[in-house]
Amino acid sequence: MFKLAAASGAGNMSMLPSILMIVVMIAVMYFLMIRPENKKKKAAEEMRSSLKVGDEITTIGGIVGTVCAVKEKTVVLETGADRVRVEFTKWAISSKGTQSTEEAVPEKSEKKDKKEDK
Repeated sequence: MFKLAAASGAGNMSMLPSILMIVVMIAVMYFLMIRPENKKKKAAEEMRSSLKVGDEITTIGGIVGTVCAVKEKTVVLETGADRVRVEFTKWAISSKGTQSTEEAVPEKSEKKDKKEDK
């Protein structure tokens, strides 16, 4: 009987590192993935709630305009010199100001080493 109790105790001790590793992995996932995403969502919600008339914004679709009116769940934008007004929901606002992260697209060069059969 003594051997049986000792064997079961050793089995419990070998599970402790496995359980500890799982807990550590969950904590790492929280701090590297979940927490930063929640911070981004909170910052975006604060930005959307602080919109006021005259702010220049960019929508998630890439439309740039100036805020004309702010309602509870929507924002009215004025785009371009022709003064077109468009109403968007607040969740469709991407950022304040214009986004200037557009990278120049390199032109495709034709292959010069094509073999011509004549």
